[in-house]
Amino acid sequence: MSHPIIHPEGEEKESKKIDISRPIPVDTYNGRVHLSWDSSGTLTPNGQLPFFIEYLKTGGLFDRWINSSPMKFKSNNAPEKRDVLGTILLSVLSGHNRYSHAASLRYDLVNPPLLGMKKVVSEDAVRRSLLNNISEDAGCYWLEKNLIETYLPLLTQNWILDVDTTIKTLFGKQESATVGYNPHKPGRPSHTYHSYMIGNLRLMLDVDIHAGNETAATHTTPGVWRLLQRIPRTCWPAFIRGDCGFGTNQVMSECEALKLPFLFKLKRTRMVKKLIKHHLNHDDWHYAGQGWEGLESEICLTGWVKNRRVIILRRAIKDELAVGSKKKSTMQLSFEFADVEEALKVYEYAVLITSLNDDIDIIANHYRDRADCENNFDELKNQWGWGGFTTQDLKRCRLMAKTIALIYNWWTLFMRLITPSKHTEAITSRPLLLTSAGRLTKHAKQKHISICNTHGKAKEIYEKLVATSAFFKTLYQAAEQLTSKERWRIILSRCFVKYLKGRILKPPNCTLMPV
Repeated sequence: MSHPIIHPEGEEKESKKIDISRPIPVDTYNGRVHLSWDSSGTLTPNGQLPFFIEYLKTGGLFDRWINSSPMKFKSNNAPEKRDVLGTILLSVLSGHNRYSHAASLRYDLVNPPLLGMKKVVSEDAVRRSLLNNISEDAGCYWLEKNLIETYLPLLTQNWILDVDTTIKTLFGKQESATVGYNPHKPGRPSHTYHSYMIGNLRLMLDVDIHAGNETAATHTTPGVWRLLQRIPRTCWPAFIRGDCGFGTNQVMSECEALKLPFLFKLKRTRMVKKLIKHHLNHDDWHYAGQGWEGLESEICLTGWVKNRRVIILRRAIKDELAVGSKKKSTMQLSFEFADVEEALKVYEYAVLITSLNDDIDIIANHYRDRADCENNFDELKNQWGWGGFTTQDLKRCRLMAKTIALIYNWWTLFMRLITPSKHTEAITSRPLLLTSAGRLTKHAKQKHISICNTHGKAKEIYEKLVATSAFFKTLYQAAEQLTSKERWRIILSRCFVKYLKGRILKPPNCTLMPV
């Protein structure tokens, strides 16, 4: 006797496999097209990166960075140094600002092997390597040494040392995240980036990270003196330049003890305002460029041991003035416009303090050029990752900040080879020189990468990249006896051919001093 089925089984669903190798017809406004998937293709979204890799190899930059790394692994299953540092390099070049973004590099099957990498490591492997496999002191020394070796031949020319600070706002529970000077988000914890730059060349010398409340110049200058101690005296800057935060007696006394000329701005304290008022009606104002007038004087503020030279600058305001006032009841800021009568003279003032003996117009122009520091900060924070790669410990933040500065210098100098007449920011240079589809094919033991660049200046860039690659090959063939550092000096000379007027940079003829 058969028992009745209480729970009948449902209808069997036929499992039908889809053949992705067959083209799929799709109807569009331009007719039917057939789409197919190719999972075996060796592709990259950065098809023009091999030119940059050739630049790194010719100058010995990447190999020197890898070989000098103090990163050590104990486990047999640990990744290799080249894979970890190569992953960081590709991530920073791609414009990433988080460690997790490195996962997207795993789909690039073309460029990692060109860097000598076996694989792209995971984001966790990068984090753990920086945390557990390298000490902070050894890591900072290693990165600083590679930074100096990158730009050391340039220091044989006259150059200016720019010092400045910027803020990195934080939103978690990071080490040394304290509330300090934060103009964009008052009351929000932050880190302070103390930066040292080559003036007007948009190159980073070094960077130190401190707590958010350590923004004063007393926290900046120790890094400056440590950097200068490692650089030969013959390669020191013509002078050091900074804003009003550095115009203090302590900083200037340290500069005078080192016999390092300086150019800073003074805060408009009571005594400085009294000096400005004393010179209001003087007739010996001289033209200082861009609508400014200047005159020379001396000042000795409270606590100073001697008089120092100051340049008082003023510029007449002829347009309408916007006067802002905040209402106590609503705490809202309201503006009103005030017309300036012809008989009324309104000026804006600035007071510079310096040990230079140059004329007033030259000193004023020197200080105006200092504003280029803000462009450096904007590019590094918004386009290169200084605003990201945040971890709870300060150690990895410091190592990544120096690493980003090093890769930023490499890319900036590479762009100088392509466009020697100007600096090109990453927001423009990446679409121009990186973003292009590349397909790798192999035939008869030869590798061939087909590049599809849809940029409007693709033809122009193609010609410049071909010329740059030909220069590298000529450098190898014509000067086989040169070391990688000597080749790098010739490459730097070509980067700044506009400023050097065809001259070759002289070798520093010195070794870096350990500190």
